[in-house]
Amino acid sequence: MRVFARVPVDMDTVVIPQGQVYLLPERCKECKICIEFCPRQILQVSSEMNSKGYHYPEVIPGMEESCVHCEFCTMVCPEFAIFTLEVVA
Repeated sequence: MRVFARVPVDMDTVVIPQGQVYLLPERCKECKICIEFCPRQILQVSSEMNSKGYHYPEVIPGMEESCVHCEFCTMVCPEFAIFTLEVVA
């Protein structure tokens, strides 16, 4: 539970989006920019490697539903290897 110094006026109407992370492992070159920029810190370097020998990112087990679809990973990836889509309930 979050504790705010001030409660936003529209707090009861704000809906935090949920996203799903998708990765194209063969495009990844292990720059780790997506991992560094993720505001929820849900990405980590996987133990698996792509065919080029790079360890690509993966969602930390148990944090699959923590993505807020901010799309920072999509914006900063120089290889277009990662993106998110909003989960519609």
